[in-house]
Amino acid sequence: MPFAQRLVAGLLALSLLTQPVLADDLPELGDVASNDLSLATEKKIGQQIMNEIRWRDHAYLDDADVESYLNQLGGRLTAVSNDPGMGFVFFPINDPSINAFAMPGGYIGIHTGLLLSAQSESELAGVMAHEISHVTQRHIARQVFQSKKLSMASMLAMGLALLAARSSSQVAGAAIATSQAGAISAQLAFSRDFERESDRLGFEILRRAGFDVRGMSLFFERLQKAVRLYENNATAYLRTHPLSSERLTDMQNREQSVAYRQYVDSPDFQLVRAKLRAMRGTPREAVKDFDELVREKKYASEASVHFGLAYALFRARDWGGAEQEILLARKLKVSSAILERMLAEIKIAQGNADAGLALYREAMQRYPFHQGLLYGYASALIGARRFDDALRFVETQLQSYPQDIRLHKMRAESFAGQGRRAQQHQALAESFSLQGQTAAAIEQLQLAQRAGDANFYEMSVIDTRLREMKRRQLDELKERRN
Repeated sequence: MPFAQRLVAGLLALSLLTQPVLADDLPELGDVASNDLSLATEKKIGQQIMNEIRWRDHAYLDDADVESYLNQLGGRLTAVSNDPGMGFVFFPINDPSINAFAMPGGYIGIHTGLLLSAQSESELAGVMAHEISHVTQRHIARQVFQSKKLSMASMLAMGLALLAARSSSQVAGAAIATSQAGAISAQLAFSRDFERESDRLGFEILRRAGFDVRGMSLFFERLQKAVRLYENNATAYLRTHPLSSERLTDMQNREQSVAYRQYVDSPDFQLVRAKLRAMRGTPREAVKDFDELVREKKYASEASVHFGLAYALFRARDWGGAEQEILLARKLKVSSAILERMLAEIKIAQGNADAGLALYREAMQRYPFHQGLLYGYASALIGARRFDDALRFVETQLQSYPQDIRLHKMRAESFAGQGRRAQQHQALAESFSLQGQTAAAIEQLQLAQRAGDANFYEMSVIDTRLREMKRRQLDELKERRN
């Protein structure tokens, strides 16, 4: 069963288990600033869906380079939004459709099809700014809770079901029929008022962040033209974000009041796109694709096409060829953590772990906030069986990123390499806890208790954490019943 359908079924089942709370008891949502349907509630809902996506959705793209880029770009946009303290999270979905979606609490998914179809970074930023505005204006909460004919639990489930089904009208229809939520069936797509508001605010975000404001209208105009030519996945974004000629004209009119400002795409924009393209098909097909681009000089960025070929050759296990292409890209004086990480991984694949680790250390000095470098370095230490060094590094990073699931998993791997089974299971429990998998966390803590190699202090910590997890499990059961 596709992930969207599974999520719909799960959420609707949850609504049936939950005691109804009449929507008449809820505050009015017209004034976003005074809305008592708290932001904390939205955050909790968004986190639950995000956990589900990370845990179960095979389309979630667990790639540190792509995710780091999206959060870097998103951070630049949210910093000049109406609510820079929201705490946004941007994540990639490996899906060829041109789409993006905002979830409650500031979680924004970007389809790889959107990244590949955007012809400039300003176009991508325009779509992201639009989605950011949906979040800051609380459109999801206002959309889901505007009907007073449903219980609070049913509306939550229906809203999340519609959100999960945004790329599939069939799934959406099934969700509506199953939940008997015909009263809000028209709310699959954001209302025209919400879309216009997000256009206006998104435009301002784009302008304040220094991008070419024409990126937004150029992207939407091209998407609209595509709809006229064919009906396929390329229409997914417009199905959920209805675009009228009036909206497009409004965007273009706003552009007239802003002086033209040329914006040069960042190197990472082109490199991420090249990596996504090099991921497609078999390694041989990817190599052939990029060989042709290099040979015929069909590229907007020479460095990115050499990087794409390097990644394709890396997939094909041609380490020497991959290294040659990366060195060609570096000679073009492109500064990017993505290039440095690729070269480090090539050195490690060639059996020269010391050279790879040295490259990682140098790159982390130059790009200290690039998460991909942190993960790559820790993984390389574990691969080189330098478990003590790996553990020290990971625990240092966890002081800055205590909720980083990948770091907790690598902490568990480091403990496993040291033969410290109780600590390994405890670290795994923390990773499961952060993913909302309370039962799995409890199981790991029970395994830690039985491991037999924890000292008195460690056992006390494990016992305390197990009691906390059991209390959380009871609270989760009560939430479903009450």
